Amino acid sequence: MPKTKSTNNKISNQTSKSTRLTSYPLEFKESSVKLALESDCPIAHTARNLGINVNTLYNWISQSSNNNQSKNNSMKSSSNNISFCLEENKQLKARLAKVTQERDLLKKAAAYFAKESQ
Repeated sequence: MPKTKSTNNKISNQTSKSTRLTSYPLEFKESSVKLALESDCPIAHTARNLGINVNTLYNWISQSSNNNQSKNNSMKSSSNNISFCLEENKQLKARLAKVTQERDLLKKAAAYFAKESQ
């Protein structure tokens, strides 16, 4: 049993050393993505020059494009919502004008019949 326990310790020590997570500032991530997308160099070359893992840079690029798509969809949705509201407002104003005319006509008719019955 002692051998199993020491083997487990060795495995856990190796795992903790190999899975070191590094946190990068948001500005660094954004500038790295911009550099990778705008440069003529391959993304792998850009990642090596920046001293980061290639997969990390690909993940940042993917996250950035997802965020941009989300923002664009939100803007399109907002734009569609505004145009829908403007169209609905136009329809409601037209309906209000019609109902107002009908009301005024009914008032005049009521006044006419009230005067005639006296």
